[in-house]
Amino acid sequence: MKRVLYILVFFISFSKPIIKANEPLNSKITIGWKDDILSVFHPNIPGGKIETWYLEAYCRPGSTDRVWDKTVIGHETKMLHSNHDGTEIKLRCHLKDGVIVDHLIRTDINGVRFNLIARNPTKKTSQAHWAQPCIRVGEFTGHGASQTDDKYAYIKNCFVFQDKDDIPDFLPTKDWALKARYTPGQVWRPININGNDVNPRPLHPTTPYKNIIGCISKDKKWLLASVWDPCQELFQGVIRCIHSDFRIGGLEPGEQKEIRGKMYLMENDINKFMKLYDQEFPSK
Repeated sequence: MKRVLYILVFFISFSKPIIKANEPLNSKITIGWKDDILSVFHPNIPGGKIETWYLEAYCRPGSTDRVWDKTVIGHETKMLHSNHDGTEIKLRCHLKDGVIVDHLIRTDINGVRFNLIARNPTKKTSQAHWAQPCIRVGEFTGHGASQTDDKYAYIKNCFVFQDKDDIPDFLPTKDWALKARYTPGQVWRPININGNDVNPRPLHPTTPYKNIIGCISKDKKWLLASVWDPCQELFQGVIRCIHSDFRIGGLEPGEQKEIRGKMYLMENDINKFMKLYDQEFPSK
């Protein structure tokens, strides 16, 4: 009888798939939200979590060369729901102009998905044209405040896609812009976005080939990337952060729009990431 049990245990043990400790499948991604910070947790990434100021601001058009305080539309965010296993959150933003934006945030095996509904229940046109999720990647890249006094050391781990290929361009890229109302930083404007309607930081002359901004982890094992559809801008910020800012485009009275996005958090395999991105965001 004992021999049969030993054989059974041996068979079960070796019939399971072997998952290395640093592989994403080993532990699931979970999320939490408190005090306007969305936290994405995974035990194997540097720092154990990634924090996003969710959301930093809702913005009016005409922002490229204007005092920032005149661009921001005030808002308040409240949690409507959070499930027990940390895989789903529902938020609601109330903008001071009356617009309501509902956020459904869910994890999957390789990141966090965002599905938004923005609606204008008022009788006035809303100037809410875009919004800023601010992803803080200092600790993830190994260049957090506790690791270095250089606030911009992290950018060498960050990338965009400027050229017409699937090879990431790491920052600072060629033709880096230096002049704007506020410096430093760097903004990339998608082809369909008015150049007068982006962040008042240096505007890169190149239109991004893909609406992706991302970074590689300190240990080179992980890739993080942010994508929104529609996208207003890509932005390398000033608090060890990166942005893919989503576009609303204004809302007429009674109008409703759907917006979707994803924060990819997966193994550092650019080919695998690009295949997944092309499936989930074709032609973006």
